[in-house]
Parts: sequence; C-alpha cells; structure tokens
Amino acid sequence: MDMTRELAPQIQQDMRRFADYLEEEKNASNSTVMSYQRDLKKLFHYLSGKGVEKVQDVTATSLNSYILQMEKEGFSTSSVSRTIASIRAFFHFLVKTKAVTEDPSDNLKAPHVEKKTPEILTLEETVQLLNQPELDSAKGIRDKAMLELLYATGMRVSELISMKLTDVNMAMGYVLCRDSDKERVIPFGTEAEKALKRYLEESRSVLLKGKESEFLFVNCSGKSMSRQGFWKIIKFYSAQAGITKDITPHTLRHSFGAHLVQNGADLRAVQEMMGHSDISTTQIYMDMNVRRVREIYAKAHPRG
Repeated sequence: MDMTRELAPQIQQDMRRFADYLEEEKNASNSTVMSYQRDLKKLFHYLSGKGVEKVQDVTATSLNSYILQMEKEGFSTSSVSRTIASIRAFFHFLVKTKAVTEDPSDNLKAPHVEKKTPEILTLEETVQLLNQPELDSAKGIRDKAMLELLYATGMRVSELISMKLTDVNMAMGYVLCRDSDKERVIPFGTEAEKALKRYLEESRSVLLKGKESEFLFVNCSGKSMSRQGFWKIIKFYSAQAGITKDITPHTLRHSFGAHLVQNGADLRAVQEMMGHSDISTTQIYMDMNVRRVREIYAKAHPRG
C-alpha cells in the first residue's frame, strides 16, 4: 500500500471529525487520538488501493480482507485487536452522526489473545531488589522510596511517576492514585513509610536544587521522573541483585498482586487496590497461586 499518497478528501474530513469528537466529547488524550488516526490511515490507504474512496463504500468484506492482510503480514495479535477497536469506534461514530446508515464493522471479531502469565519475583528476590539502593546519596534514598512504594501499593509506574506531593497522606499511611477519570486510595506499610519519610526529609530538596515541583519524585535535574528513567533504575538494581528474570517496571506491580493473593488476601480487595476494572484481570494471580500450591503438593505429598 502506498502510504505517501493522500487519502480522498471526504475520508480525510470524516477522520478529522472523528478526531474532534474523541477530543471534545470523549476527552481522549492526544496519544489515543493519534493511535486511532494512525490505524485508520493504514486501513484507508489499503482500501483506496481497492478503489474505495468514500466511507459509504466500505463493506464488511473489505474490512475483513484488511484484517486478513494484517494477519498474513505477521502483525501481532495485540496490533490486530487494537486496529479492530479503532475501526469499530470510527464506524460507530459515523453511524451516530448519520454519515453511514449501516455499520460494516459490526461483525469484526478481535482475535483471541492468550493471557500470558506475568513474570513475578519470589519474596526473597523482592527483598533482595528493595535492599539494593545505597542510602548514602540523595539518588539512592529516592530510588529506595520509589521501589518500596511501588511494591507496597501495586500502583502502575505511570501513576508512581505522576504522583504529586498532595497525593500522599503520611499521617494516615495512604496514597491517592489517579487512573484516567477514577481515583483510588491505597494504604502502604511501615517499610514504605520509613523510606518515603527519609526521602522527603533528606533527599528531595537536594535533588530539586532550589527549584519547586508539585511531583513527589524528581530526577537529578529536579524535574519529574520519566517512565524510561525509572525503567533504567529497576534494570540497574535487578542486575546488581543478581536477578536473572526479565524484570520490567510492571514486575513489582504483578509481584504485589501475587504475593497478596498467596497470603490469603480477598480477590476483590486486591482488584480495588490495583485498579482493575474487571475481576478476571485479578483472577490471574489466583490461578498462579493454585498452580503453585499444586506444585508444592506434587513435590511434598508421598502420594502426589
């Protein structure tokens, strides 16, 4: 498909109207809008090669042939699923605004995505990782506080780095987490409290170098931490701890969920703390725990 060729004016206009709708009515982020537009551009470049120049000429067959083409070209299941979501959202909008009378995307089915079991740390590996930062520097004290708070709350890395000073209640021992349009309160324990208190008292002002910031965690330039910056931190300490698992910033979040379930925490409570919209997402930690118990039984029981 020729991605350099301009799309038909009418299609461009419909895509612009869709982008405005996403921004103004759905309050979608710029990255979400860009992602939708990227997927739709690829679709319409493909369809224009088949002579389709208006949204009214798009059929269920032409959409299915595009999805088959994506699969033939080796696109990942997640990419195909995301593209289908973009197409469906676009045509739902066109039906809603009466630009088309029928929705050709109605029967588009997303491919089944196998949920991979997330990589988690053992309790020993977790302790080893959390004990790595040297507490003789402002950076080390900050890193310790970030790791402890992440494991203590199971929050997403994006939530950790965007957390503000006002989101932390030290007296009551909880943080306020913001996930898109929702908020949730998550408690934290003694170790995270100690690390956080030391960071706020000894380290944060040193890193800020006289500047001011609303963000809880700042980098060595006094600016808010980036996702990539934290990714480097966790990779560095996991290597230093001799952990061979492929650790990502999400690993501590998964370990938080799995360890709570292993120790008998209520699944609904874990779901609430982690901000999962669907209990089936949290269920994976229960499934992991059942497998672990079976393995222990098979090894230890004389008739296992």
